[in-house]
Amino acid sequence: MSMIQAGDRMPRVTLHMLTDDGIKPVPTDELFAGKTVVLFAVPGAFTPTCSARHLPGFVEHIDAFAAKGVDAVACVAVNDPFVMAAWGASAGADGKVLMISDGNGALAEATGTQMDASKAAMATRSQRYAMIVRDGTVEQFFLDPAGQFEASSAENVLAHL
Repeated sequence: MSMIQAGDRMPRVTLHMLTDDGIKPVPTDELFAGKTVVLFAVPGAFTPTCSARHLPGFVEHIDAFAAKGVDAVACVAVNDPFVMAAWGASAGADGKVLMISDGNGALAEATGTQMDASKAAMATRSQRYAMIVRDGTVEQFFLDPAGQFEASSAENVLAHL
């Protein structure tokens, strides 16, 4: 599987979110259809860079994304829906950033962004990236090299909208 790139359609997979009514399936077809969505992926909820810088940047700049025509900002990680919801609540993301679980790594695999994080006791996870998706097509893709955080930052994505 080659890595997703600008111009590609988003793969069809089912992700999940915890709602007041329990775990809700989130098909990517529905998530991206007819909308402009900024999707960013992190290696893990509650991990240092993800918690200190990545998610907070998108929460902080949510109004700027809306002002540039973004319909939704979504965070995805290979964590279960309960962990994603708890992380979002602790980060003040509720009502701002969609906290989406790729619990089985289906999106990471389908986009070619999976990575082996077993040395950190985290099994297979997603690489750190962000993308701008318009009506299901990747318009721009920002991948951070392992151990780095810059390309996928909220500020960098905003600069490209």
